[in-house]
Formats: sequence, structure tokens, C-alpha cells
Amino acid sequence: MSPKPVHCASIAAVITEFHVATSTFPVTADTIGVRIVAAIGRRGELGRDNRLLFRLKADMANYRRITAKTPLVMGRKTWESLPKRPLPGRPNIVATRNLDFLAPGAFVYSSLPPALAAARAMASASGVPEVSIIGGAAIYEAGLALATHMTLTEVDAEAEATVFFPRFDRSLWRETSSVHVAADADNEASFVIREFERK
Repeated sequence: MSPKPVHCASIAAVITEFHVATSTFPVTADTIGVRIVAAIGRRGELGRDNRLLFRLKADMANYRRITAKTPLVMGRKTWESLPKRPLPGRPNIVATRNLDFLAPGAFVYSSLPPALAAARAMASASGVPEVSIIGGAAIYEAGLALATHMTLTEVDAEAEATVFFPRFDRSLWRETSSVHVAADADNEASFVIREFERK
């Protein structure tokens, strides 16, 4: 099914805006990485009623650092949950089966594969080495098979949740670093930021 970018008359307009040749859709032998970025509780909790579960200032700072320049790929509910839409400074790309969905300032595609293809082309044109998948649960689940890297914040707390991070095989991933952050006035629970790369 053809992608549906918002505020563009055609896919050519998207390509022109980011100076991407049509031959890069889809990208062959793509060297652009795909990073999943998520924060989860002890039971894999992601969120409740389109809201984050934990107040973690240090993790939010790390999130902004990681995603500052990367194209952001997300589902419709994640887009709707953003405090500011679009998130500034990088392309926002929404994957949704709702072909009538409008996301002013973002690009809308019918599923994750074309959304990722567009995001990777935009990253390549901008000299950015990777794209970021930022949720929600269904997008994470579809993205796990495609991701090359993962930044997973594991919070040492539990919370009532309506969505959970999908189960995944950790034997397929190599942990490259971990940073422990203690609870304090700005972080309501202790947590560990783990970096993974696919083996």
C-alpha cells in the first residue's frame, strides 16, 4: 500500500524536501541502523492510557541525547501522546493502518516497513547513522526483527499499565554498556540504561 505523507502533494515532495533520490526508496544494502528506545518497569510495563509511567529526568535527558537528530518512527498512539507535536529538530514519522489519519508536521505511512524505509533514506540524506523507533508496543514488536540496536531503560519499580514491551530473545543481543542511576528528587525510582546491539 502506498505511503501517505502529510502536507506533501506526493512522495516526490517528501523526497525533494530531504534531497533523497528516488532510487533510495527502498534502500538496498542499507547501512543505516535502527534503534529501539524504550523505558520499562520490572514487568515490562510501558505506559497507561497513553501516558508514561515513571518520572525519570535523567532518562529523559538520555532519550533526548540519543534521538536528538535521528528520524523518529512511531505509532499513532505514541504520536498522540507527545507533549509537543511534532518533536522538533528531526523528522517525525507515523506508522498507522488508519489511512485517513492526519498528523500535521509528520509523515504518515500505512505500516512499519515503508515508514522505516523513508526514515532511513532521510537519515542517510542528512548524514545521520541511525533512526529511532520510539513506540508503542505494536511498533516495538514489529520493529524487534528489524532493529540493529536497542536502548532499554529498566526501571526498578512496578506500575499499573495497559501496554507492555514485547518479550524478546536476549540471546540474540549483546549488551555493550549499562549505566546505573539511583533514585533521587528528579528520578522517582532507580534504573539502569542498557545498550544492546544485535549479534
